[in-house]
Amino acid sequence: MLVLVAPGQGAQTPGFLTEWLDLPGAGDRVAAWSDAIGLDLVHYGTKADADAIRDTAVAQPLLVAAGLLSAAALGDTVPGAVAGHSVGEITAAAFAGVLDDTAALSLVRKRGLAMADAAAITGTGMAALLGGDPEVTVAHLEKLGLTPANINGAGQIVAAGTKEQLAALEADKPEGVRRVVMLQVAGAFHTHHMGPAVDTLAKAAEALAPGDPQVTYVSNKDGKAVTTGAEVLERLVGQVANPVRWDLCMETFRELGVTALLEVCPGGTLTGLAKRALPGVKTLALKTPADLDAARALIAEHA
Repeated sequence: MLVLVAPGQGAQTPGFLTEWLDLPGAGDRVAAWSDAIGLDLVHYGTKADADAIRDTAVAQPLLVAAGLLSAAALGDTVPGAVAGHSVGEITAAAFAGVLDDTAALSLVRKRGLAMADAAAITGTGMAALLGGDPEVTVAHLEKLGLTPANINGAGQIVAAGTKEQLAALEADKPEGVRRVVMLQVAGAFHTHHMGPAVDTLAKAAEALAPGDPQVTYVSNKDGKAVTTGAEVLERLVGQVANPVRWDLCMETFRELGVTALLEVCPGGTLTGLAKRALPGVKTLALKTPADLDAARALIAEHA
């Protein structure tokens, strides 16, 4: 059984879309998406620097576009399940047939703008904590006023809060935590700081007509499979201000009997977590078109 997964914000790097746009029809497709959402995805995916693509309003639609483009290059792939980390859930919703590509990109464009506006209210950020006991780490974060915004499994928790709270964390790590790594994101995503963005996204969602998932759709909220498009959309809205439970998603993959995990472009983050948390599951990250043949072989064996 194959699960197709999409990464979240922070996975983007300068120029990562360049080689993908050399594929037949890819440039035209991305140009059409750019026109539809009023954002030059071609420019940001090929020529923009790291600071430009760190902007939440840019990074989020860029990641969804990359995921959709790389998945399309695989051909007619029918995975047993799909999931995405944070903004990657919108990509996964398109994989599952809940949203078409244009609707997914329109929604993520509004999501990115709303979250950027919310992040501008207060100076906030996020930091990854590597190692340590999850219960001890979460209790320590709460003591510092921080939120465990991503509980990723495989010994990784991402904390989110104000710059002052994150500075206090660097000075006072939880017991057992080896490293605290500040992330290249522009806000405390998946926390109460994103409250204003939830209202904006809820209004945007009202204009959409979601279909029910055509494959198993695993939600960040609790790792549960969601069976209706309406509930997928409702969870996508609420997810903005609530923690990502990727650890529970991976538990569900195990329960479903997943034997292979394929991460769309810009892959790497989720395959890394799976290698540590899902021993025996084959993993592959789509980083460039050079990975497509190996991905097709994995699909032929496991999908």
